[in-house]
This record gives sequence, C-alpha cells and structure tokens, in this order.
Amino acid sequence: MEPVESRVGSKGELFPPKEIREKLGLAPNTRILYRVQDGRLIIEPVPSLEELMSKGNMHTVSLEGLREERETISRRVEA
Repeated sequence: MEPVESRVGSKGELFPPKEIREKLGLAPNTRILYRVQDGRLIIEPVPSLEELMSKGNMHTVSLEGLREERETISRRVEA
C-alpha cells in the first residue's frame, strides 16, 4: 500500500484515512495499540480473546504454579 497523507487534529487526535481503517478493520470504538519502533508509529487493533486463543500459543499452568507466581509478584511489589 502506498503512503497516504492525513493530519493530526488540534487536540492531538489521529485521523487515519478510510482506506487504512478498512484495511485494518478499525470500526468506530475499536481499541488500538500504539507503539514506536525505529522512529515509526505502529498502530494495530487490540486482538480479541478469541483471536488470541485461535493462534494456539496457549500454555498450561497449574493452579499451584499460578499461586506461586502470584506470591512472587506480591513479594516484589511489597519490597
């Protein structure tokens, strides 16, 4: 896709053109992530839980493992 020019609003709003919103599936009220990488602004939709689960990158954690991790995090926060 060729670069498309847009603008930043007076209050700092970003206004991606319609063709870009459609290509990314950005409907009104879609949650998006912003990050800067190598001096570029990267914008992408926040994946839904269903999308994340369909990727198959799931890990199994036991209840005991979860409790241990929670305790470890609590100790770090309290220190």
